[in-house]
Amino acid sequence: MINSLRIGILCYPTYGGSGVVATELGIALASKGHEIHFISYEQPFRLDLFSPNIYFHQVNVPEYPLFEYTPYELNLTSKLVDVCMHEKIDILHVHYAIPHASAAVNAKKILSTYGINIPIVTTLHGTDITLLGKDKSFKPVIEYAINQSDYVTAVSDDLKKETSLNFSLKNDIKTIPNFIDISLYKQDYNLSLREKFAKKSEAILVHVSNFRKVKRVKDVIKVFNLVDKEYSAKLLMIGDGPERLKVERLARKLGVNKNVKFFGKLKSIEKILSISDIFILPSERESFGLVALEAMASRTAIISTNCGGLPEVNINAKTGFLSDVGDYKKMSKDTLSLLSNPKKLEEFKNNALEHAKTFDIPNILPSYELLYKELYSKIER
Repeated sequence: MINSLRIGILCYPTYGGSGVVATELGIALASKGHEIHFISYEQPFRLDLFSPNIYFHQVNVPEYPLFEYTPYELNLTSKLVDVCMHEKIDILHVHYAIPHASAAVNAKKILSTYGINIPIVTTLHGTDITLLGKDKSFKPVIEYAINQSDYVTAVSDDLKKETSLNFSLKNDIKTIPNFIDISLYKQDYNLSLREKFAKKSEAILVHVSNFRKVKRVKDVIKVFNLVDKEYSAKLLMIGDGPERLKVERLARKLGVNKNVKFFGKLKSIEKILSISDIFILPSERESFGLVALEAMASRTAIISTNCGGLPEVNINAKTGFLSDVGDYKKMSKDTLSLLSNPKKLEEFKNNALEHAKTFDIPNILPSYELLYKELYSKIER
């Protein structure tokens, strides 16, 4: 069996979980000797092009007067054909069903006319199924892309289950969870950094998201409002998005804004997480909850909802507490129960770190390598 492969990774370059996971996966594979070719419309923000065995191919989308809307998927398909042909790619690993898997399937058919067989691995991350998949206009395309892929993975058992329930699938789906590089996260307080935001006697709560409605960010403020009445604490809000202004207004209305700091988008959140005590995630939908895992890797207890894949990450009454969506009163009660019991909080923090270690990339990477090599061995040459 071949030891190294040329792998094309197609992903979004943005701060979202799928882009982060795809980039970290490529970097880890490159460190094992595989040649990795990233394909996207911009360089993924975590990608270091000076790393050995890593290449980036930008999808350029020129404007044509003929088209009212930019034909991104057509340009993407053409780019995939070009990269696969000239870089002699062995495997395509695409993250997200549309437009990535659908473009890859079209590219595969074009490449077959040149006698080139490219296996496609499609990883489902969440909103391609939970949001776009519920739109009837997208459903046939997503279903086709999944069924035409050679291998399909999902980042949680919950997402696998939801995909199977909502689509007529010919392919089996394998759960390979999201992962982190545990070495990137710090588990000790940086006292000087912490003192910039809170007094020694104050707790630090934190929330990180893209401030979309699905994240229910206003619930974070509601939780903190109840906590603030009984315990001295600061709330650090990281991220930006369409709900931010409403959230800021709510903080002012409730009178807690003096204890809440909005950072906006941060490229690196590890330092802030490392000085935090409790991470609050009240989302109404999380297919996995990568940001919760990042907080756990920083030795932070989790207060979250029980939706989607979150119970697979945040173990109730061990690494944190789970609540029904919208039950901010229970979330505040759970937060106070930890803050008022330092010994219990320390226990939860330690449990969170230990559970996060099971998602460390050396534990997950072999599943992908085995999958790639299994597909490669079946290629007719």
